[in-house]
Amino acid sequence: MKVDHSRVVTEKINDKQLRENLSSAMHTLQTNRKNLIQKRFTNWEELRDSGKASKNNTLTNLKERLLEFEENATKNGFIIHWAKDGNEACEIIYKLMLEKNISKILKGKSMASEEIHLNHFLKEKGIDAIETDLGELIIQLIDEPPVHIVVPAIHKNRYEIGEIFKEHLNAPLESEPEKLNAIAREYMREEFKTLKMGLGGVNFAISKEGAIWMLENEGNGRMCTTIPDITVNICGIEKIVERFEDAAMLNTLLIPSATGQFITNYNNIITGPRQEGELDGPIECHIIMLDNNRSRMLTNKEYYEALRCIRCGACMNFCPVYDKVGGHSYKAVYPGPIGEVITPQLFGMDTNSGILTLCSLCGRCSEVCPVKIPLADLIRKLRRDKVGEGKNPPIGTDKLKKNKIEAMVFKGYSKVQMNGFAFRTAMKSAIMFNGIVHKFGDRIPVIKNWVAYKDLGEFEFDLHKEMKEMQGVIYE
Repeated sequence: MKVDHSRVVTEKINDKQLRENLSSAMHTLQTNRKNLIQKRFTNWEELRDSGKASKNNTLTNLKERLLEFEENATKNGFIIHWAKDGNEACEIIYKLMLEKNISKILKGKSMASEEIHLNHFLKEKGIDAIETDLGELIIQLIDEPPVHIVVPAIHKNRYEIGEIFKEHLNAPLESEPEKLNAIAREYMREEFKTLKMGLGGVNFAISKEGAIWMLENEGNGRMCTTIPDITVNICGIEKIVERFEDAAMLNTLLIPSATGQFITNYNNIITGPRQEGELDGPIECHIIMLDNNRSRMLTNKEYYEALRCIRCGACMNFCPVYDKVGGHSYKAVYPGPIGEVITPQLFGMDTNSGILTLCSLCGRCSEVCPVKIPLADLIRKLRRDKVGEGKNPPIGTDKLKKNKIEAMVFKGYSKVQMNGFAFRTAMKSAIMFNGIVHKFGDRIPVIKNWVAYKDLGEFEFDLHKEMKEMQGVIYE
């Protein structure tokens, strides 16, 4: 079923509180990142180049790295599982819980578990999957998906969170962050007391060492992977890196880009289960290596670069569309620019092509991506594929019902853009339509959607001349 974004976008644009929350949060994250990079880094661009090269090296040799990781992780005592899709990954976890007679699992933050819809799967089986990350807990209480891949409840302010805790946890109404944290901590400690199986994500899987690295700020991830006897970590196959040095360098890029911190409060490097003679730690450590169409993406020379993503969320933090409508408007596990690129690849263009409209192609996402994924260019290519002009489109594109009017408009637009005379004539003639557009814009298709929320600028007498004088515009 194809997702219709127009209704939810309209709803979110009209939600003034949501827009205030997002604007405040996004600008804070932008400022934190900017200040940290200016004060603590003299080689940020060189680091970005190194991060890109490191990830490309791994992707070029992914099969070798994955087999190396499996071999070394197995030597360390990990139990490795391979899942071709989300359903297989969920079945592995479910069967493991049945085998161990476990009816509840506590989760650290894991976007991969969101991708495979683990909570919903287990709920249908009568098993509780309880979130322990503060943001994830908040949205689980109100039955919402994450709005952001790093800060899942960033669309809620402290007053709204206080109301949520009062209603769902029977807590006193509070709004101070310290008191809200105390309420969540008290609630979660009771759950941790009976923890038998914990689940976590993976930020980096180091093939040479057979180890995994988890980043977090709250300590819940550490508790989920050290307190119980059995742990499970879900790892997308693209999270592999070759050496600790690669992981450390990518970590140095990830944290400033995500939250504007220099380092997270907790760095959990897990090398296996409890060893003989050790008194604590898990007895069994399972890692699920998740494909879910990543192998297909890797073989696509136009889109493989998206697999460099280290899930920092910087593209969302700087996206002028995201900070107006929020992550739920994308109706996808991964929102924002990176979500627009990978969602059609992971879940099919036929059901997710609408997500591609939530982009102005301003290019800010490409500018801030720490591993230099050309996100805006990839979104443009996906739009091309959507109308049937691509040669190697994502899965499900063949099932799309093509919009003939849209295809005709873009074909005409391309011809004008590629013909100097036609382009100059169009620009010089723009003034002719100025009065018509401003007077009847609320009734003209496409334009009426724009004027519902924004004022149209005035067309200058000679737009062609004006464009030539704009800073950064180069005419050949």
